[in-house]
Amino acid sequence: MMRGRMKENVKKVWRKKTLVGVGLGQFLSLLITSTGFSSSELAKRGINAPTSQSFLNYVFLALVYGSIMLYRRQALKAKWYYYILLGLVDVEANFLVVKAYQYTSITSVMLLDCWTIPCVLFLTWFFLKTRYRFQKLFGVVICIAGLVVVVFSDVHSGDRTGGSNPVKGDLLVIAGATLYGVSNVSEEYFVKSADRVELMAFLGIFGAIISACQISILERDELRSIHWTAGAALPFIGFSVAMFLFYSGVPILLKISGSTMLNLSLLTSDMWAVLIRIFAYHEKVDWMYFVAFAAVAVGLIVYSGGDKTEQNTAEVADEEAGTGNRDVASTSAAQKDGTETATKK
Repeated sequence: MMRGRMKENVKKVWRKKTLVGVGLGQFLSLLITSTGFSSSELAKRGINAPTSQSFLNYVFLALVYGSIMLYRRQALKAKWYYYILLGLVDVEANFLVVKAYQYTSITSVMLLDCWTIPCVLFLTWFFLKTRYRFQKLFGVVICIAGLVVVVFSDVHSGDRTGGSNPVKGDLLVIAGATLYGVSNVSEEYFVKSADRVELMAFLGIFGAIISACQISILERDELRSIHWTAGAALPFIGFSVAMFLFYSGVPILLKISGSTMLNLSLLTSDMWAVLIRIFAYHEKVDWMYFVAFAAVAVGLIVYSGGDKTEQNTAEVADEEAGTGNRDVASTSAAQKDGTETATKK
């Protein structure tokens, strides 16, 4: 009886956690799509200031989460100079990906941004000691095959309306996606070992400082030449607001599901990107994009089939048992932790 009720409670908690993770992931996916739309609009208007676009987001993060930190007055849980490195990586990742919109199509940027997934898999395996089953790795290989298809499509497609230099744009996205992988895994580590508010506050502070320095060197002439009409200001502000909401939601999803699931959730942004390209820009979509979509979708299904449900179920079971008998639960949890550690090693 007790075991049956505990299993039922575990299923309910796991189901709720999964639904929250999926729902939040799709909200973040829509935000990413809106940032891509804003960047593409600015590029079409001849506004090429990628660091300036991200600067306001970092200012928002610093003001909002910095104020919360000052109100709390708690000691730092991580060394401040680690956040400088994270800020540098994050700023340059945003710079490279936003810069790519000047050279390639919005759909290519969204698809090639999936390169973050294998990067995250490798980094979590190497640094966080996460172990993945063969089924998960096979799913990632299929996703990468989709990336190869979209690059081939950009180079050989006769439709050049998607960008002036697709190859250069694709390479910029891949470089930025690699840095996103480093940033995501670092954020996952800080969220689980430090504090979400502290992470966002320092990422905002150092991100704003680094962005300001980069703007003064690379983009000051570009900013002076911009005619700030409503058509230019609205996408600029919209990008910053969407990025702020995205950055605020990412640590929550990282806490719930981890950085790999975060990036898998963002794969659906590709579908929204295609809809934007067809209906907003009235552009033709090369048929090979749909082949790439199919590859990414199949890879996602294969990967999701290998979720580590047993490990998560065991952790929830420990928590549920702890409410009824703390002494027995603590002994059981200790034994289980030892078994899992031995298995991982």
